[in-house]
Amino acid sequence: MFAKINHVAIVSEKYALLAAFYQSLFGMTTSSKTRTNRAITVGDGYVGLNINPRKAGRPAGLDHFGIEVEDVETVFDRIRTKYPGADWVQRPSTRPFAGITANDPDGNVFDLSQKQMANRSGVYVDNESGSRHERHISHVALRTMRPDEMARFYVDVLQLSERNASPGDPNHYLTDGKVTLMIMPWRIKNYLGTSILPTGMDHVGFAVEDLEKFKNDVDELVGINPIFNPIPVGKGKESAARLELLKQQCPMGEHFLSDPDFTMLAVHTRH
Repeated sequence: MFAKINHVAIVSEKYALLAAFYQSLFGMTTSSKTRTNRAITVGDGYVGLNINPRKAGRPAGLDHFGIEVEDVETVFDRIRTKYPGADWVQRPSTRPFAGITANDPDGNVFDLSQKQMANRSGVYVDNESGSRHERHISHVALRTMRPDEMARFYVDVLQLSERNASPGDPNHYLTDGKVTLMIMPWRIKNYLGTSILPTGMDHVGFAVEDLEKFKNDVDELVGINPIFNPIPVGKGKESAARLELLKQQCPMGEHFLSDPDFTMLAVHTRH
């Protein structure tokens, strides 16, 4: 594949707690190059999960995803030629793993890198073991005003492959062969009865070896250390409406919960 999804980023005041949560529940491993004063990175053997501390003026939650490509200049040429609404900037030297940050024509942000860049000596490489853990990231979901056009952008520019959706499914499913970028439509009327969320990153999906075992592991983990308790989804009218929307619009998810700092997770049995 020309491109691979190599990381997902979360912003949180509880970044150390979240790292321990994902290690304990999903078996993710910490990079030896993690700089705990800046962020903590854990991974599933293929994708890094970068958990960044929150700073003034920066919202918490699921923030962006990162793509590694064979050649960034090819990506730039494709953007210049076909997508003038997209752009990119070089990241500061304090973020050698980020390389470049770009935006699609709807303003959704993603990191961009290639193997020859300095970021290859950074934290994400350390999480690429060659084989994914039993519990691993299966998809990352993005809500946007123009899902059809944005799906075309990621196919044209990054050469992600589109999987066929079921009849009537408005989502697009783009894959690098292992991880899926789920592009979902954003409509304000979808949020009747619940808090209206902005466009952008929506949730992260995890595949597990057995869903019932996973649920039991959650109970056991919370019994050992209550600070790891995931935030329940579906309690009360507004949360129930949010859960119903997730069930309707994320067919990959079989069970929904959030991490201890409210990042939404969709979990399903590995196929």
